[in-house]
Amino acid sequence: MMAAPFLRMRDISKAFPGVVALDRAQLAARSGAVMALVGANGAGKSTLMNILGGIVSRDEGEVFVAERPVALRTPIESLQAGMGFVQQELNSLPTMSVAENIFIDAFPRRLAAIDTGVCNKRSRELLRRLGSDLDPRAVVGDLSVGDRQLVEIARALRRDPRLLIFDEPTASLSPRERKRLFDVMRSLKAQGVAIVYISHFIDEIFEIADDVTVLRNGRTVFSGEVASLSKVELVRHMLGSLDYEARLQRRRPAEPGVLLRVASLKRSGIIDDVSFTLKAGEVVGLWGLLGAGRTELMRALVGLDPIDAGAIHWSENGATVRIGPAELGRRAGFVTEDRRGEGLFLAMSVGENIVMPNLRAISRLGLVRIGEQRRSAARMIERLAIKTSSQDQRVATLSGGNQQKAVFARWLAGAPKLLLLDEPTRGLDVNAKTEILRLVNELAGAGTAVLLVSSELEELTRVCDRYLVIVRGRILAELPESATAEQLISALSLTDPREIAA
Repeated sequence: MMAAPFLRMRDISKAFPGVVALDRAQLAARSGAVMALVGANGAGKSTLMNILGGIVSRDEGEVFVAERPVALRTPIESLQAGMGFVQQELNSLPTMSVAENIFIDAFPRRLAAIDTGVCNKRSRELLRRLGSDLDPRAVVGDLSVGDRQLVEIARALRRDPRLLIFDEPTASLSPRERKRLFDVMRSLKAQGVAIVYISHFIDEIFEIADDVTVLRNGRTVFSGEVASLSKVELVRHMLGSLDYEARLQRRRPAEPGVLLRVASLKRSGIIDDVSFTLKAGEVVGLWGLLGAGRTELMRALVGLDPIDAGAIHWSENGATVRIGPAELGRRAGFVTEDRRGEGLFLAMSVGENIVMPNLRAISRLGLVRIGEQRRSAARMIERLAIKTSSQDQRVATLSGGNQQKAVFARWLAGAPKLLLLDEPTRGLDVNAKTEILRLVNELAGAGTAVLLVSSELEELTRVCDRYLVIVRGRILAELPESATAEQLISALSLTDPREIAA
């Protein structure tokens, strides 16, 4: 008979204004086992872990630790209940030593001073428990990412937790560092520690996890042993049944030509030898799970993040020229996934946001012509049917769908031949999503090339002419418009392009 789980979260519900984040979600983790917690972006994983960490309070439900109910009203209560967290974003202090980072919130003392000897000794013991011979006196800023993560784990182990949560721990690790991390996790598992492992990498789940819980739209849709699933079945649980709406039809421009050619684009550990083409008037879906490198590729293309190697060629009016990412950023429109944080100037008006990228076109002698500014903004507001009291209304006060239209309007005013769209419908209701997809369709019909990222497969299938499948920063396959949902889902679970054709 299987022992009772160390952690059991039962019927957990949490709502934020306008959003149900968790709806009677369930999670159980056994001592001496790795429970993988997976789900698409927005599934509720972070909210569930924030409840476990005492950061967010639950509206309903119960949490049991070692079969005893716990409140978890604060992070201190979570720590006292035996929880430890290793975050995706490293929280180390780079100018301080390894030992100082491990004991930063609870230095051992001798009289009125920090006992450096005890601090170093206990740090060395914790690191040895992780199979590491790091010098506790070493400065953290001089360490590799993998070693810095070991310091984070040692800090969590200092309190001798009975459950450790790893949140996307391999996102910045090399293959060698990932292997070492998994060895550490296996060692902790052998010591009886329960582990919750959050990851979007399917191959990792099958390599390290014993059990898996899948969240979708705030609900637990599967919980069981990893061995009971295939990779394709796991991805299908994450994405759900695909009930497609009709594909949006459009008249394509005659004989579209290649507008953009990307060759062997690389960024160490993030983008791996990416090559593809985009034609005028087509919509290409960049299909992959969160963490596959979709956003990173988009940002690198427009010069927001650096690249190590590769070439970008632009074709226009019969001539092809090689350009850099910064130049592509000036020629293309880029709709970021974070419209409020990166896509809009929230303190400014709707009209000011719309004209911002095109100030040169409406200026004379370095001064913005106010009349032309208002006419340009008015045209875009009418064209995209942005619901606003006036173009002077602060963009922060618009609905999410109308804010996203304002982001589109900023770029459409300059009539770009290429649009890069990163999750353009995130957080929008069904009607707003449909309006955005119709706009994408309309732009492609007018000859604009579109590279589209979306975590919702049914959206891609409504507008895309073909698909680029990206896994761990590599384009593993190009699938045609006729690709079935099963083929697209299957492609995400593979790690070698030869497998897709098999």
